[in-house]
Amino acid sequence: MLTALRSLAFMLAFYIGSALFVLAAMAVNLVAPRSIPAVATGWSRFHRFCVRWLLGQQIRVEGELPKGPYLYILKHESMFETIDLLCLLDRPAIAAKRELFDIPFWGGIARRYGLIPIEREAGAKALRALRSAAKETIALGRAVCLFPEGTRVPHGESPPLRAGFAGLYALLGLPVVPIAVDSGRVSPRGKFLKRSGTITYRVGEIVPPGLDRSEAEARVHAAINALNGSV
Repeated sequence: MLTALRSLAFMLAFYIGSALFVLAAMAVNLVAPRSIPAVATGWSRFHRFCVRWLLGQQIRVEGELPKGPYLYILKHESMFETIDLLCLLDRPAIAAKRELFDIPFWGGIARRYGLIPIEREAGAKALRALRSAAKETIALGRAVCLFPEGTRVPHGESPPLRAGFAGLYALLGLPVVPIAVDSGRVSPRGKFLKRSGTITYRVGEIVPPGLDRSEAEARVHAAINALNGSV
């Protein structure tokens, strides 16, 4: 019963609050567009507040997060990490599926913030566009983030990485910071009920640029699935 009440309180508070943040971002976009990142970060902090005090979930980071233009590769188990990244890192540029940018109002705000659209099937044309956007981000000293599994997966599963990772790794020539996340244990995909507990980020060993595809993929795959055995 307590879990259901907490989940309901979270849903009401977070989604109503998110609507207000979207309205605020739309207004800011008209008068001071450079302030959009501050609004987005505020939204992410609001999400953390709701996660901590309404759901009873705590956040733990194991390892050091280097700053600067790295390619961050993350496990993707729930909505949690897609929002929390804006708190975890300093204004990261997150590669998000192209369809999200077609959402009225939200899509324009996402572009203004600096999210990077990515096609689900990363062909040559899509990779070139992704590389161009990522290069602009790197020139500003910001990190680029990618969820290489393409979509959220249940906790414990470890599907192969999509081709987009190898293409971006080769094109950008950046060191890779792989991060495991076990958010799906307490906030499973598509489930209303969210349990209290601890969500862990585990930062893996940095993967240097220039490795052949199979070795780079093997290292990243192992690192982002390092928490699969947690319960």
